[in-house]
Amino acid sequence: MMKYTSGLLFIIFILCTSCAQNQTNPPQDNIKYNRTGLSESQLKEAVASKVPVSMVRNVRQARNGDILIASYLGVFRYDGTSFTNISSEISWPTFWDVLEDRKGNLWLASEDSGVYYLPAGQAGFQHFTTKDGLGINSALHIYEDRAGNIWFGSSRYDGKSFRNFTTQDGFPSNSIRLLLEDKTGKLWFGAQGENMFVYDGKTFTVLKNKDGKAFNNVWSIMEDKKGNIWFGAGGYDPCYGLWRYDGRTFTKVSQRGAYAIIEDKKGNIWTTGEVNPQVWALSRYDAKSLYNKMPTVTEIKSGGRMDFLGILEANDGSIWFGSLGPSSGVYRYDGKTITDFKSKEGHK
Repeated sequence: MMKYTSGLLFIIFILCTSCAQNQTNPPQDNIKYNRTGLSESQLKEAVASKVPVSMVRNVRQARNGDILIASYLGVFRYDGTSFTNISSEISWPTFWDVLEDRKGNLWLASEDSGVYYLPAGQAGFQHFTTKDGLGINSALHIYEDRAGNIWFGSSRYDGKSFRNFTTQDGFPSNSIRLLLEDKTGKLWFGAQGENMFVYDGKTFTVLKNKDGKAFNNVWSIMEDKKGNIWFGAGGYDPCYGLWRYDGRTFTKVSQRGAYAIIEDKKGNIWTTGEVNPQVWALSRYDAKSLYNKMPTVTEIKSGGRMDFLGILEANDGSIWFGSLGPSSGVYRYDGKTITDFKSKEGHK
């Protein structure tokens, strides 16, 4: 069984790295799309797995403390003892994100088949696609703003209908992700392969470093306890790396990439991202040295390209992270040990 699982994970790695991220064509009602490249029997076996075994882009926490894992082939809930595939009724899944909103409603975002919605206390998912007003069927990120609106890229859902924002509304790009609403109410947007920008309620501002170069391909933005904004920029030097913005000045903290960023309860900054083009790592920046010219960085675990993706600090202080590649799945770091839930030990 372990040999088969390893082979299956390798296949999933190959297909996930080649998946288009800007799919706009809605699925037809009478067609079931299988973009995984697996046979129907292989797909069913992966979906039926008791733990996440495919790419995990995002890890979130439910209001009751359960861990929510957006696995490409299924969204799982971990209650501290066991995993439950909460998306098992959905055919041909391609999930990228999951969110339980402030009302307890559950949202699942997919790569190419829109958004799935499970109202609190009810059974059975509702399915939203472009036919229902969603901007495009590629929903790679979910964000809930202060007003309770749910954002899926450039689409905002107010509980009744979708509002889709484009360049016609003044947005610098049609391919956006709302990544953060900061303490002042400003909205921070990233764009696929394009510039990061901020909206203050009146004006859109493309953000640039001191050399006038725009930050682009930003996947994650985080506001720390002091109100500083942290983000990881893609593209070429000098923009590439981990950055901090104090409201006046952009400071490059590290040359390491930052696909995902969190601040833990102790004030440490955690990232996943490139160490070099071939190696990614889960890294911790020590809180006491964050403002030094060379902050102290501890590399918790390293691996191949995109081996480390979404991060979460759970209520108990453990760090959860997702992975792509032969090591696809979800992991937990308790400060001493990393648990791989696909292993026999992880099942205990």
